[in-house]
Order: sequence, then C-alpha cells, then structure tokens
Amino acid sequence: MVTRLYSHPIYLEHLTPAGHPERPDRLRVIERVLEDEKFAYLDRVEAPEGDPQTILYAHPQSFVDKVRAAIPAEGLERIEADTCVSPKSWLATLTAIGAANAAVDDVFSGAADNVFVASRPPGHHAEKATAMGFCLFNHAAIAARHAQKAHGAERVAIVDWDVHHGNGTQDIFWDDPSVLYCSTHQMPLYPGTGAANETGAGNIVNAPLAPQTGSDVFREALRSRVLPAIENFAPDLIIISAGFDAHHRDPLAQINLVEDDFDWATGQLMESASRDCGGRLVSLLEGGYDLHGLAFSVAAHVSRMMRG
Repeated sequence: MVTRLYSHPIYLEHLTPAGHPERPDRLRVIERVLEDEKFAYLDRVEAPEGDPQTILYAHPQSFVDKVRAAIPAEGLERIEADTCVSPKSWLATLTAIGAANAAVDDVFSGAADNVFVASRPPGHHAEKATAMGFCLFNHAAIAARHAQKAHGAERVAIVDWDVHHGNGTQDIFWDDPSVLYCSTHQMPLYPGTGAANETGAGNIVNAPLAPQTGSDVFREALRSRVLPAIENFAPDLIIISAGFDAHHRDPLAQINLVEDDFDWATGQLMESASRDCGGRLVSLLEGGYDLHGLAFSVAAHVSRMMRG
C-alpha cells in the first residue's frame, strides 16, 4: 500500500491576520505529527504548481481574474469578511490545485494507492464565482473535473466531512449527476446551507448533524446516508474534503468527534473505494482549527490510509 503525501513550503506563505483561525501553524503541526516513525514509509512529494487553465474546470475566467487582481503586492487584502489574501496567496492556491490534480493522476496511474494533500488555503466554500469562508478556489471540484477530463472518469464521488457545509462544491455540481456530493456537517452553522432537502439533480446527499452530537450520530449518518449513496453511485474515484473541525476541541463548531472517528470514517471510505473504483482515494485538507485536534486527527486519517 503506497500512500503519498503532497505538501509545499509555499502553503505557509499564504498569510492571514493575527488571530485568524486559518493560519500557517495548521500545516506546521501536521508536518510535526507526520514526522513520527510510524510514518516513515509515507511517500512524501513536493506539490507541483498547478496549471491555471484547470481552474476553469470549476470557475469562470472573470472570477479567476478577479481573485488574481485582488492579490496585493504587500500586506494583506480582505476579499470578504473571512477571506484574506497576501502576496503569495495566488501561488499557494495554485500549488494546492496542482497537488490535488497530481493526486488524481497518481491514483489513476498507479503511482500511489491513495494520496493525502496537506495544503492551504482550503477550498470547499468557494462557489462558482464567489470566494468565501477562507477559500479562493474549489480544489476538490477542480480535481473531480480533472479526473473526468484527463482520465475518462465517468462518475466521481466527493465526501465532505468538514464540520461546515461545503456550499461551494454543492453549488458547482448542483445539476451535474456525474458527480456525487455527500456532506456531514453541523447545522445550524456557517454557511447556512446543507439541509437534507437540498438534493440537486439527485446527486447531493446532505446529512446535517445537530450541535453537541458526536461519534454515534456522525457514524450513523455515514452508515445510513453516505455509504449507501456511494454504493449506488459506483464512482470511478472518491475524493474526501477532509476537514477536521468536527473534533471536540475545535473552537468553530460544537460536534464532539475524536481521532478514532476519523480513523473509522477513513476505513469506511477505503472499503467503498476498494469495492467500486480500484481503491482510488484522494484526500484534500479542508478545515480544522484547534492545532492539537487537527494534528492528531490527521495522524489517525493518514495512518489508516497507510494500513490499507
């Protein structure tokens, strides 16, 4: 079992204001926890810079131009209330896209069995033409389209267990039955979307979780809603929007998961991938804002990917 890790120092140079939850320290703690000897066989590869043209798989050119024009020569620029950019933010998000697309290439070529991309900024709140929620472009959506365009994938499943609903991914694939989008998330919570009756073209499966619930409710949502949807869909690839902010320590939500829940959920999706799509599984980092909870949840996730 070959598990590949993509990261890059440029991700640390996407800067946010002091006190902002989406900060470079998130990747530093991930790097440290993955230095443990049990990750000695993790295949570590520096993320490549992405092709800007692939952004157009999910976003219009006018929006791409707007984001690029907002990148400041120095200091910080606020795109919207929660989302800031700094001089290296364009290269950081382009390299996040490059890593996501390279991960797709790897699992289709057999270079890796599965891949975890430790990048920032995150992506799942980015709608077709709106940057929001710390996100500039939607890396999972671009990677799904890349799988279809470059590798002939007919069906791609995106499973989003970030505690915040991935409104951007839902927006992009709302009327596209070739992509299944399944999300577990706290509701009510930012961004306010993700009700169970939001079903798109029958390809959207939302499983909202009430505040102060935990492992049992989360696992039941996967068992009863998400995993059957994947089995019925029979995807050629599974992409995880892997946010770890449903951890009980996280300051931005009130779902009480522990590291073992992410281990279990990873194992369930690996079983789905093994059954439906030759094991092809790509995981992209989204949220997770308590540094301890994030680090050890990622460790559980990646360890499970490596165990096969």
